Amino acid sequence: METDYQRIAKAIDYIAQNAKQQPSLDEVAAHLNLSKFHFQRIFKQWAGVTPTQFMHYLTLEHAKQCLRNSQSVLGTALDVGLSSPGRLHDLFVKLEAMSPGDYKRGGAGLTINIAFQDSPFGEVLIATTDRGICAIRFVETTRGAALDMLKAEWTQAQFTEAPMPDYAQLLFANSAPNSLIPVHVKGTNFQVRVWQALLQIPEGKLLTYSDVAKHIGQPTATRAVASAIAKNPVGYLIPCHRVINKAGQLHKYRWGGTRKQAIIGWEHARVQL
Repeated sequence: METDYQRIAKAIDYIAQNAKQQPSLDEVAAHLNLSKFHFQRIFKQWAGVTPTQFMHYLTLEHAKQCLRNSQSVLGTALDVGLSSPGRLHDLFVKLEAMSPGDYKRGGAGLTINIAFQDSPFGEVLIATTDRGICAIRFVETTRGAALDMLKAEWTQAQFTEAPMPDYAQLLFANSAPNSLIPVHVKGTNFQVRVWQALLQIPEGKLLTYSDVAKHIGQPTATRAVASAIAKNPVGYLIPCHRVINKAGQLHKYRWGGTRKQAIIGWEHARVQL
C-alpha cells in the first residue's frame, strides 16, 4: 500500500514532467487514481498547505527570491556562527568529528546501532555510535540495500539492531528538541567544516554552493564544497537539501531530486504557517 509521501512524490514528478501544460488538480489526482478531493485532503494533511500553494515553493522564481533573501539575512549570521561551532542549528545539534585514527581504521572496534524509522519523506535508516548519530539515510529501494551502503562506509565496524529514541519523530517535529542532539561524523577536516556550515542554514532558507564556499573562507572551493555536501552522512539533520545551484534549480540530492523538492516545499510551508 502506498504511503502519503509516495503519492506526494508521484504528484511532484508528474507536475514537473508536465510543467509546460500546467496540469490541473483534477489531472494530477487522476494520475494518482484519486479523486480531486481525496488528493487535496491527503496533501494538506501531509504538507499543511494546498497542492497549489506547495508547488509555488518549488518554482524557479521562488527559489531565486529565496536565495536573494537568504544571502542578505545569513551573511553576518554565518560568519559569526562559524566562529562558534557550539551555536549550531538553533543550538540543538552538537557535532563532533571522529579522530583521524578512527577515520583511518574504518570503524574498527566501533559498534554501530541501527534502526529503521518512519519520516514524512519515507523510511529512514538511523545509525548511532556511543557518541551520537553517525548516519541518517533515506531508504530508496530496500532496507538491505540501505544497510549495505552504510556498511561499505564502515568496513570494520560491528552493526547491531538496538532500541533507540524515535529520532525521526524528534527531527521532523514542529518544535526544537529540549536537549542537544549529538552527531558523531566521519569525514575530513574540510568536509566537517562544510557540514558545520550547513547547520547554520535555517529552515525555509536556501544558499548556493558558492555561498557555502565563501562562508567557510574558501570562495574558490565551490566544487570541493559540492563534493562534501554530496557525501553528507546525516540526511535532513545536516541540511544539505538547503543548498541549490545559483540558477535556482532544486535537483541533485543524495537521496533523489524528488525527495529534495518535497523536503524544501514541506519546510517552506511550515515556515509560512
